[in-house]
Amino acid sequence: MAASALLKSRVRRPSMLGKLAKAEDLLHFFPNGSYIGWSGFTGVGYPKKVPTALADHVEKNSLQGKLKYTLFVGASSGAETENRWARLNMIERRAPHQVGKEIARGINNGNIKFFDKHLSMFPADLVYGFYTKDKPNNKLDVVVIEASAITEEGGIIPGASVGASPELVQMADKIIIEVNTAGPSFEGLHDITMCDKPPRRKPYLIMAPEDRIGTPHIPVDPEKVVAIVESDYPDQTQPNAPADEGSQAIAGHIIAFLQHEVKMGRLPASLLPIQSGIGNIANAVIGGLSTGGANFHNLRVWTEVLQDSFLDLFDSGHLDFATATSIRFSPDGFKRFYDNWENYFDKLLLRSQQVSNSPEIIRRLGVIGMNTPVEVDIYAHANSTCVMGSRMLNGLGGSADFLRSSKYSIMHTPSARPSKTDPTGVSCIVPFCTHIDQTEHDLDVVVTEQGLADVRGMSPRERAREIISKCSHPDYKPILQDYFDRAEFECLKKGMGHEPHLLFQAFKMHQNLQEKGTMKIDSWE
Repeated sequence: MAASALLKSRVRRPSMLGKLAKAEDLLHFFPNGSYIGWSGFTGVGYPKKVPTALADHVEKNSLQGKLKYTLFVGASSGAETENRWARLNMIERRAPHQVGKEIARGINNGNIKFFDKHLSMFPADLVYGFYTKDKPNNKLDVVVIEASAITEEGGIIPGASVGASPELVQMADKIIIEVNTAGPSFEGLHDITMCDKPPRRKPYLIMAPEDRIGTPHIPVDPEKVVAIVESDYPDQTQPNAPADEGSQAIAGHIIAFLQHEVKMGRLPASLLPIQSGIGNIANAVIGGLSTGGANFHNLRVWTEVLQDSFLDLFDSGHLDFATATSIRFSPDGFKRFYDNWENYFDKLLLRSQQVSNSPEIIRRLGVIGMNTPVEVDIYAHANSTCVMGSRMLNGLGGSADFLRSSKYSIMHTPSARPSKTDPTGVSCIVPFCTHIDQTEHDLDVVVTEQGLADVRGMSPRERAREIISKCSHPDYKPILQDYFDRAEFECLKKGMGHEPHLLFQAFKMHQNLQEKGTMKIDSWE
């Protein structure tokens, strides 16, 4: 099989070109029941040719449910691969994070065995052999990694994400490399570290977001590489949701809070490294920092994922440097990034998720962590994963990595969301979260478009009054206040009033949503 000139320029180890193959000729490496790893994080840097060829094979030969795999990806993959595999009943087990309607449906109807895990811990636990403990050789059968280039030594230059690729390569019995020539080589943009096992683990000697401690490529044993596949499919990202009035109000509250912390001497004028999640609220916050009204300069970012708004922050001149494990731009954002490569490439660094989400580094740098939950309760517990306590959304992701270890742990959410029958039918501030991912011990600040509750140093009853007063939607404020007043009265009377709850009424708002389509209850009786 002849290699294209572009592929030859990307694969600098000649012996690797001798392993060039078509994706459809590699199906024999994927027998039923295989343990498989893919590169990818937040829908970028994932393999496309091989997963598509496997799905085509299953669909063409009516093998739905007969070829099923245990699939590990650093976080979410591309919808056109992972969703299709779920639709074709090709996934037996999946971890640790996913995005897509079909795979979520498979998880929640019980067809796919899914477990989520802190994204900093997942790669380490993989290398420890926790997820392959029932395999005779304690290895993943085959790992498919997307590369933007291959070095003379056979090292992999990743593309727009690193994720768990280094650890997947460490645990692979066989490796297939998809070299994607649809975009440029990302060589020089990565800082790769491999995973040591205790008692030989070393500290991450990082004191600032721009510090490098690794290599620009993922080291690979060439003997493990069984095939090279040329890929010319770009990542299928989606346009970003525009900031709305509510998300802009949340951003305004957060920026005012940060300005106050600077004024009080608890933050330097250039802040501390910023972490921001995904979504329109996160985009609004970063957008607010880039407009100039916030008046913060020489900013730095230590985060999981960079979205389009970070390009605006770079272009505004307020952002000096950013590090992440993934660049998840929209199609227009990637075009802008590639067209202005020389303006950005020396201000960015991509690392593995074990490093980008490392509690050790997050705590040392004093990161300002911001994330969006499903719901927050009046005592500042947060649910990031399970709607109504049961329906899995995407997974825990890195929210707890950051919120437990950041200097400032901020949860931002709309105060209410629409239900099918009521524009404000779902309160995001509730008496008691139906599932708890972040505890009351983790959060410093809760923010909605209604206001900001700074709960640092407060007792549970003080937190409840502050969150209800500052963050709840006007439709729910009297309902929540009534619950708290009743719970406080009953529990103090019984000498158990530290964190008052009425256990038989705590989920009445959720019950009403299921039965009547709204959380607006008539009374707590």
